[in-house]
Amino acid sequence: MDAFYASVEQRDDPFLRGKPLVVGGSSNRGVVAAASYEARRFGIRSAMPMRDAYRRCPDLLRVAPQMSHYQSVSKDIFTIFREFTPLVEGLSLDEAFLDVSLSLSLFGDEVGIATEIKHRIRAQTALTASVGVAPNKLVAKIASDLDKPDGLCVVTQENVHEVLDPLPARVIPGIGRETLARLKRVGIETIADLRLAPDRDLEPIFGKFTQRTRDRASGIDDRPVVSSRADKSISAEETFDTDLSEVTAMNRQLLGLSEKTASRLRARALVAGTVQVKIRQSDFSTFTRQRALHPPGNGTDQLYGVAKGLLADWLLEHPGVRVRLLGVGGSDLAADAQPDLFAPELAAGGTPLDQTVDAIRTRFGKLSVGRARTLDNDQIR
Repeated sequence: MDAFYASVEQRDDPFLRGKPLVVGGSSNRGVVAAASYEARRFGIRSAMPMRDAYRRCPDLLRVAPQMSHYQSVSKDIFTIFREFTPLVEGLSLDEAFLDVSLSLSLFGDEVGIATEIKHRIRAQTALTASVGVAPNKLVAKIASDLDKPDGLCVVTQENVHEVLDPLPARVIPGIGRETLARLKRVGIETIADLRLAPDRDLEPIFGKFTQRTRDRASGIDDRPVVSSRADKSISAEETFDTDLSEVTAMNRQLLGLSEKTASRLRARALVAGTVQVKIRQSDFSTFTRQRALHPPGNGTDQLYGVAKGLLADWLLEHPGVRVRLLGVGGSDLAADAQPDLFAPELAAGGTPLDQTVDAIRTRFGKLSVGRARTLDNDQIR
């Protein structure tokens, strides 16, 4: 999808259309989650600090993320995908791989399928998508970015080198800033350079992954489209406008994050066997701590109890610190089930309180009810 979050906001609010817009945090401490194409002309990109975005474009407009709304739109889009093939591998709310090789006899050639998918997305959501059509996932992913927005780029086995060779090496997944700097020092800047470079230049950089890297530069990728991928972890985190120094304030934030993570686990009918806490200090140094949860669960109080203990232990090791970010996550995930008939407080789906809160939020929205302990004094009326 093209600038998905920002495009949804511009679709829903005519005032935002045609203007530089970002979706993201509300302060200079926040980051850009998505930027409209009008904002991108100023060099604004996702993950950019909000203060840098405003510096590039003082007239920039900002809206807060509405994740539940984007998820709803995403479901509609993925429903369209599955009208053409069951082999849909979602990468995020706005991006997916589709294997249509077994759909050709029903819907025509792959370009026709891509064109029809784009048409249905626009007709049903008033949004645009860019599609890459290629023999494999790697090249399709690269191609999908070559003709944005509202693009359709077709790469065949015959013209793969013609398309890939002039592109910068950074478009190959896994090649980051440090690797790019090392490649540049040996004269490698394009995919063609990477594909044709001698092993003596590549092996010091990629080691045992040298051949795999050369294969990628040659457009070779044999990974299948995996239509169902189990969640490895589920988490929530928050960067604060002002660094936290009081334990009470940290615990209040930790409770809210535990509730978000627990709710997301329950929505997916999962329980966590391990709880993690992520802590970032004001100097950006970041720490993680984790502990097993016995029995595995998805209740807010269960996750919060472990998370609070992990934070307390960490604070004993780091007295007097100021905290910029906190996160709570669950991993070692398994399907939710009743673990013990004689332990109703650990029933599948969370406690009765959790289930009641989930039901209210499902009907009236995520902001309809919340725990008073997660509120600041100035938020209580």
